[in-house]
Amino acid sequence: MKKVTIYSTPTCHFCHMAKDFLKEKNIAFEDFDVSVDLEKRKEMVNKSGQMGVPVILIDNNLIVGFNKPKVIELLGITE
Repeated sequence: MKKVTIYSTPTCHFCHMAKDFLKEKNIAFEDFDVSVDLEKRKEMVNKSGQMGVPVILIDNNLIVGFNKPKVIELLGITE
């Protein structure tokens, strides 16, 4: 199983869409709320170079925003 990490905020619509999609597909993920976790926010910016959320890591592949086709491709699942 691939390691999935999401850096998100509670008010981000695309963050909710990404997490809902992963839950629907029974994909386990680790979620960090970068609105309150300053260390994880810094980690996210260092990895992505941006403040935008969501930032999704699938193994070592980074996606900024909820790019559903890319998530599906990297996870090797069907829509």
